[in-house]
Amino acid sequence: MADKFESIKTAGQTKLSAFARFAWFAVAYNLLVILWGVFLRASHSGDGCGQHWITCHGEPIPSAPELKTLIEFSHRVTSLLAGFIVIALVIWAFRRFPKRHLVRRLALLSLFFIIVEGAIGGGLVLTGNTAGNWTPTRPYWTAGHLINTFILMAFLTLTAWYASGPRRLTFTAPRKVWVLLFVGMAAIFITGITGSMSALSTMLFPSETLAEGIAKDFDPDSHILLRLRILHPILSIFTAVFLVFLSDAVKKASGRVSVAKWGNWMSGLVLVQIAWGAATLLMLAPIVMQLGHLLLADLIWLAFVLMAAAAISEDDHDPVLQAEPLATSSSSEA
Repeated sequence: MADKFESIKTAGQTKLSAFARFAWFAVAYNLLVILWGVFLRASHSGDGCGQHWITCHGEPIPSAPELKTLIEFSHRVTSLLAGFIVIALVIWAFRRFPKRHLVRRLALLSLFFIIVEGAIGGGLVLTGNTAGNWTPTRPYWTAGHLINTFILMAFLTLTAWYASGPRRLTFTAPRKVWVLLFVGMAAIFITGITGSMSALSTMLFPSETLAEGIAKDFDPDSHILLRLRILHPILSIFTAVFLVFLSDAVKKASGRVSVAKWGNWMSGLVLVQIAWGAATLLMLAPIVMQLGHLLLADLIWLAFVLMAAAAISEDDHDPVLQAEPLATSSSSEA
């Protein structure tokens, strides 16, 4: 047992390069930008610059901004900086790693999806799908935004992870692992989409009490978004149970320490998220609870990505989990 934990400790002592540290900074910074975007939506500030993009009310810099204009404009500035950070990440990756290296490709994919992220943000503004406005296309924009954000954060995280050690992507994992990871990814995406729809309906059709909100959910005359809102807590519970099961199954199938580590993190975060989600519902989703709810959702997704990456990669510094020896029964000693 002592040897097992000593090997785990040694494996975690690899010194990160300057590029790897910058890549992890890019992950953290983009996570903060995402959270600021949640605050933007929840505070009904998405129309702070009107239906103007890239300008704000037709001006490069707003001259007489309201509070919601400051919130919207600051989100655009932080998003622009996120783009420059990813551009720097790509340039550094091409200078730091050889041709056809995986980190180069992951950095380029990160750049592509952050450009798409900006385009989706601009599309939301130009089509008026912001603040308390409703259009029939808004659910599709919202779902597309969430999916692209998840993919962007996955590629940024993978760029940082593969740059942090001598790891190699392989396709030798058991078929069971691939199936579980695919189903887990689909479950997280579907649950995230229903969550974004639930948040949108709560913003567009607020309730004064929990009882009023539940009554709206089951009222046949309510908007379709309200009647579908009940799907999110139901799917969240099923997904939580499945992810805990998935974590244990993938850990046993791969037998790697890093898979177990990220799987345990994911399972712990899932349990916290269920409690946090229940509290958010009971408190009628105040902004601070919405921020925490989305932060936990993003962290669960990143833990899943890292667990999946560890399961389908080879790492010379990632020790294999050792099975505990079975206790010898007293009768066998006779």
